[in-house]
Amino acid sequence: MDNMHYITSDVLSLENIQQIISQNFKLSLSEEAKINIQKCREYLDKKMQMHEDPIYGINTGFGSLCNVKISNENLSQLQENLVKSHACGTGAYVPQEIVKLMLLLKIQSLSYGYSGVQLITVERLVDFYNNDILPVVYEQGSLGASGDLAPLAHLCLPLLGEGEVWYQNEKVHASKLLAQFGWEAITLQSKEGLALLNGTQFMSAYGVHILIKALKFSWLADLIATISLEGFDGRKEPFNELIHYIRPHKGQIVTAKRVLEFLEGSEIIEQKKVHVQDPYSFRCIPQVHGASKDALDYARKVFKTEVNSVTDNPNVFIESDVIISGGNFHGQPLALALDFLGIALSELGSISERRTYQLISGLRGLPVFLVDNPGLNSGFMIPQYTAASIASQNKQLASPASVDSIVSSNGQEDHVSMGANAATKCLRIMENLERILAIELMNASQAIAFRNPLKSSAFIEMFLKSYRTEVPLVKEDRILHYDIENSVSFLNSFNLDESIFE
Repeated sequence: MDNMHYITSDVLSLENIQQIISQNFKLSLSEEAKINIQKCREYLDKKMQMHEDPIYGINTGFGSLCNVKISNENLSQLQENLVKSHACGTGAYVPQEIVKLMLLLKIQSLSYGYSGVQLITVERLVDFYNNDILPVVYEQGSLGASGDLAPLAHLCLPLLGEGEVWYQNEKVHASKLLAQFGWEAITLQSKEGLALLNGTQFMSAYGVHILIKALKFSWLADLIATISLEGFDGRKEPFNELIHYIRPHKGQIVTAKRVLEFLEGSEIIEQKKVHVQDPYSFRCIPQVHGASKDALDYARKVFKTEVNSVTDNPNVFIESDVIISGGNFHGQPLALALDFLGIALSELGSISERRTYQLISGLRGLPVFLVDNPGLNSGFMIPQYTAASIASQNKQLASPASVDSIVSSNGQEDHVSMGANAATKCLRIMENLERILAIELMNASQAIAFRNPLKSSAFIEMFLKSYRTEVPLVKEDRILHYDIENSVSFLNSFNLDESIFE
């Protein structure tokens, strides 16, 4: 089927995930995945029949209770107790689109055959995904160390007929959904609960979601900055490739090239300039935007590795006939990447707000606050306040979470990543950036109108014509809240091709 994605051991890229989500693909386990899952489960069952020594998480307690031996007849109860006891999430709901990503990434990780789960367990997760049965998961509760324990417990409670799910825009108890679909609750076998709860799928799903948005808004930031440059009657020399090839950071080169492409054919940029140079927020667009692009590239590499990895514990190695307890659940690589990503996105917002400030300052022949009859009209005075407030909040949110470890589980888990906190605040930074850029676009589009009859490039003129159908030119004061919200909606609805992933 054309709209089916088969879970295999092939590398899952960000582009693949975007396609699966945007085109609403269904999931199906490949024969390879089914064999891997079944072989691992059969090996573990045989191992437990003849193995009496403690194996962490399989016949022992968890965390600091690792030295408590559990009898074979209680192994299933042990796993069920684990899922229930760890469902301690609180706070706001995780957005449903991120919960769906969590399901996809958990299915992918379990399919490699190192986790010891039953085939029916993974197939039920696939059923949830395909039927848009999305468990209710909460933002708060994970330390990002022993896996995303609390969020993943909530993700997996419905397997047991417990917890709540979103279905057809309603929140319902999982037992009701199981009855509706004629499904029996899963009876967890040895290790299964731990396999489900250990893992980084909460952090990973947030990271993937943010990265897909960030790549789009990085492109939009370049375009909006170019429109601001035109509105400000800026110079194009700082974008000359000669400058950037003697300091060849990839992001810097890409940004400068993109701006020049946006400007191709512009009458405004080619007119004689009376000023010798522009402020940094215009002149250094390649350097600042470019550095954020390079940070995005780093984060992409980290998350690509993570979504194609096994992140539970212990891991079952059939070929080596060994079960090893390690630390693949630890979110440190993701925590650092998410913190770095948050800083990079915050900086895109910071320089955007500065361009907005310059545009309303009455410079370069523009009226103060970009409105006719200033004084009677306040024009774009207060949107800059709003942008400054949001940019400042982003700077506060960009303080790294990954440096803030705390001891848990009676000292057994004595270093944690705080990657979950890095993830949730990074999403807030991303959403804030959308608003800052939307406000810059409002100002830039207003400023460029004062350059008439000179025209910008055909591409920019086309973009602005489309924008003006949603946000008209401001002739006199009106409630600009609606303009901000419409600008945000316009940017989110603007579709870009797959070139943003290049």
